[in-house]
Amino acid sequence: MKILLIEDEKEISNSIKSYLKSNDIICEVTHKVQDALEKIASYEYDCILLDLMLPDGNGFEVLKTLKRLNKSDGIIIISAIESLDTRLEGFNLGADDFLTKPFHLSELLVRIHSLIRRKNFNGNNLIKFNEIEIDFFAKTVSVNDIKIDFTKKEIDLLLYLIGNHKKVLSKSALAEHLSGDMADMLDNHNFVYAHIKNLKKKLNEAGCQDYIKSVYGLGYKWEA
Repeated sequence: MKILLIEDEKEISNSIKSYLKSNDIICEVTHKVQDALEKIASYEYDCILLDLMLPDGNGFEVLKTLKRLNKSDGIIIISAIESLDTRLEGFNLGADDFLTKPFHLSELLVRIHSLIRRKNFNGNNLIKFNEIEIDFFAKTVSVNDIKIDFTKKEIDLLLYLIGNHKKVLSKSALAEHLSGDMADMLDNHNFVYAHIKNLKKKLNEAGCQDYIKSVYGLGYKWEA
């Protein structure tokens, strides 16, 4: 899972990033509207955590840009502004949730998970695809009711593929999802091939159909 945190208070952003990392979530941080807009134009995120009061502008500018670009990233506003008008404007501009500061990090995590489930898996905690069943919270995978040993990265990759059923995902998109903006610093994306290969091997050995299709010159897609 890859998150973009747009928050100018360093203590808050460091605390959120550290907590999400401890829960195996990649969290990129930016402190200004302009930097956020550049990242949003270049990358896809599972969820964006958006503060409204930023040093070079208003968080609503980010929401307007997302709407104009027709982006589907989930958005949770995190703000100390509690007025009804502010909340309504946020929702009208496309925000999915609104969390008032201060908040418990455990509640933020629950809301992130809930948003991802709503957007990608119809709100289900158990994600099923034919013979495959994934427990979203326990992070376990079963094939034909038999639990299979997967790494956290492999489960994350499996969820990403199933959540984008029938969509072609480029190696760079998969690399960004698994590594965040660190992917730009890598010489190549061979690690994506290694994760795909291991995932396919484990699924096939468990008696699973071959759902991961290689699309020559483009990447991979999940398809029955």
